[in-house]
Amino acid sequence: MAVVEHLHFTRAANALYITQPAVSAAIQNLEGEYGVKLFHRIGRHIEITEAGKLLEIEAQKILDRVAITKRGLKELNNLQRGELRLGASFTVGNYWLPEQISQFKQLYPNLSINCTLANADKIVTGTVKGLYDLGLLAGEIKPSVQNNLEHKIVGSDRLQIVVGKSHPWFERHTINVEELTTTNWIMREPGSGTQQIFEQALLKWEISPSQLKVIFVLNSSEMIKTLVEKGIGAAAVPELMVKKEIQFSTLHCVKIEHPTQDITFDIIRPILLIKHFQRFQTKISKVFETMLIKPDKNLKLFTERIGNVKQKAK
Repeated sequence: MAVVEHLHFTRAANALYITQPAVSAAIQNLEGEYGVKLFHRIGRHIEITEAGKLLEIEAQKILDRVAITKRGLKELNNLQRGELRLGASFTVGNYWLPEQISQFKQLYPNLSINCTLANADKIVTGTVKGLYDLGLLAGEIKPSVQNNLEHKIVGSDRLQIVVGKSHPWFERHTINVEELTTTNWIMREPGSGTQQIFEQALLKWEISPSQLKVIFVLNSSEMIKTLVEKGIGAAAVPELMVKKEIQFSTLHCVKIEHPTQDITFDIIRPILLIKHFQRFQTKISKVFETMLIKPDKNLKLFTERIGNVKQKAK
């Protein structure tokens, strides 16, 4: 597997901390035992053969099972050792998850947590591939991968439309939904959960995202927040990450109101815990999942509003 990864005997040997002749001998022994060629030797480089590709697939399955077995055995010590692999979207990972991890570590101080942050799309993909025991993100899961994943709502956040002190909306509490097209905007990149939810809200308000004057598209909410503070434009950002700035009035949030009805719009999005339907779930991940499932005030409010809307419709 090391030779497949590096396509070079010496680099594979260095990665394994053994000699290059030992690596070559191991490959030759495999080829000799089964009467196949695993690699083409072409000049000073090598290429994997069809037989090599088959062995790569099967060898990876073996290594995956070994890793799962090791993790399962470590858990026989009543959660005194072991590792939890988490993947989280940037906002959830930076602003919501640290408190949850802190609580978990207080309960299980000897367990280690390996957490990777990326945008929502990458967290979903990584969870499908088995890179993470659990994924955490705000927003929704694309229909194309829903069949592979189970998801539960474990919290919520809301998006706020924020502006800096020099912006003309700074002194206003509400703006008409039609005014959204009159200012410059700083957006998150495609694949961001924040961006997906904001675009869905725009469509519900009968505004196409293409109608907005987008001057920057960035993959960092922190950078977006800083630029908005400097008065460059408006942005839709998670409330979790701007609480202090709103408190100290370096940012101001405006509510969106309906042009003809006495209604203000909220953009509340669920925080989802996702896991693969069929992949092995460790005892550690089960315990962490149980800890996360608790009441959430924003989510209760959101559920009640949905219920009220349905009741009025009846």
